[in-house]
Amino acid sequence: MTETTEAPVPVGAGANTRKVFIKTYGCQMNVYDSQRMGDALAKDGYEPTETIEDADLVLLNTCHIRERAAEKVYSELGRIRLLKAERHSQGREFRVGVTGCVAQAEGSEIIRRAPVVDLVVGPQTYHRLPEALARVARGDKVVDTDYAVEDKFDHLPRTSDRLIRARGVTAFLTVQEGCDKFCTFCVVPYTRGSEVSRPFAGIVEEARRLADSGVREVTLLGQNVNAWAGEDAAGRPVGLAGLLRALAEIPGIARLRYTTSHPRDMDAELIRAHADLESLMPYLHLPVQSGSDRILKAMNRRHTAADYLELVQTIRAARPDIAMSGDFIVGFPGETEEDFDATMRLVVEIGYASAFSFKYSPRPGTPGAEMDDHVDEAVKSERLQRLQALLRVQQDRFAASLVGQTIPVLVEKPGRYAHQLVGRSPFLQPVVLPAGAGAIGDIVTVSIEATLPNSLMAAGAGIEAGRKVA
Repeated sequence: MTETTEAPVPVGAGANTRKVFIKTYGCQMNVYDSQRMGDALAKDGYEPTETIEDADLVLLNTCHIRERAAEKVYSELGRIRLLKAERHSQGREFRVGVTGCVAQAEGSEIIRRAPVVDLVVGPQTYHRLPEALARVARGDKVVDTDYAVEDKFDHLPRTSDRLIRARGVTAFLTVQEGCDKFCTFCVVPYTRGSEVSRPFAGIVEEARRLADSGVREVTLLGQNVNAWAGEDAAGRPVGLAGLLRALAEIPGIARLRYTTSHPRDMDAELIRAHADLESLMPYLHLPVQSGSDRILKAMNRRHTAADYLELVQTIRAARPDIAMSGDFIVGFPGETEEDFDATMRLVVEIGYASAFSFKYSPRPGTPGAEMDDHVDEAVKSERLQRLQALLRVQQDRFAASLVGQTIPVLVEKPGRYAHQLVGRSPFLQPVVLPAGAGAIGDIVTVSIEATLPNSLMAAGAGIEAGRKVA
């Protein structure tokens, strides 16, 4: 969940519009947030641009999870400073904003270090972007990183049907924010705050609008999404399982997913939903971080390796075809070779279809950053290489197990070549399809003919052309 997206977010169009370029760093929640920022700006007459040089407003929607995240933002701002100076020399407006988790963590320090920045807006206050920009127009430098008392989702404008259609047949939908777990390596409780669940009715209403505009697959998002809790339409208390059951009843929504989960919040009702709901895809991202109980305790994960293994066994008993994904941190302070070996053994025992793995990097303000016995960078790098090699073998093995099988694929977009389409398997893999397989938005049944480095190829898509798509 940590790749960077530079594509602008569609925000609308019309006469006498200004242009905005939004660069999104990080996870799917930031992608969703960038889309909603675009919605908030649309009523102010901003339309998207794919070229930063054409923008009147540039927003960097930042992530604080990875190492040197803030420094990467400052480096980008250094390049933007030259562009802003050029635009001002031409007498043209050019505003620069930093949003997201780095904005929340750094606050006014961003403007002190990078005077090119006009506004700094945290992840809980981006619904106030138009007001912040109005203050900037009056000559103010704006820092708005307080945790908003009001529900930002209630104050964001409704996304137009046209924009939903433009974003495709899959959509993200944030249902939960923040985290109360306080893992010692993680900044989320400090940048996103405590766990807050979005109300049931608002989620269902947004999902209905997505379905009415042609969305076929919805992924529910949260920093700790399976901690979601609320009351259903009848006022009864429900957890994520109850929410998923309600969404599964919406006409047009054919597929449901959710991410990211914590093992401690994976309850029996949610596991049962995986067995009962045909639309809930057989793919689960369930981070474990380490296979060593000693390191898990130091991370404050509040589960053991045995707890995690037993949980996965229970999930697989309920949904035998489920594909497991996970997160791993290598080289947490104090990790020995024996601790790392325990992680490797856990990976072997689970057998992941996909996983994300990283070297530990200290985040300022977290307990992990203050711990003794930090692992040497060269040791972390070597261990990460070994772990990733094992995970790659497992990923390739899982993909190969699908060759010769017939699976349902959601057609998402045109392929790189005219004779191809690209879809998504139930297990979240891209699938290269022949153009005649179906229309975008269709769920088609295809035979998997071959694997590509990071995708699958259906029969009839063309092996050589297909390889170029991956």
